[in-house]
Amino acid sequence: MIQKKLDALAKMMDEYRAMPFPSGFHGLDIEDQDMVMLDAGTAGYTYRVLEGPLAESSRRGLIRLVGVFEKVLPAISDEYARKFYTQARDVAALAAEIEAIRDK
Repeated sequence: MIQKKLDALAKMMDEYRAMPFPSGFHGLDIEDQDMVMLDAGTAGYTYRVLEGPLAESSRRGLIRLVGVFEKVLPAISDEYARKFYTQARDVAALAAEIEAIRDK
């Protein structure tokens, strides 16, 4: 079961990383969140989940990251940027789900 989720995460990550970063979002903060760092955090945690289990501190960071998306997404008015960050949120949420399964 976990391998199917990892395969799905890898596919979602490939699709997400193929999307161009939203124009005008470099250096932009929304809800006190740097949008470049949100993108980088998503990629960093996800690649590490694909490599193996996260350390506890990283697991907590990933969970916090997923929560940040819930704050930021409603504040994004640009249609493409909302799609980009929704994809990032979905990737991070699946990574967190995989980590929760590994924890059992």
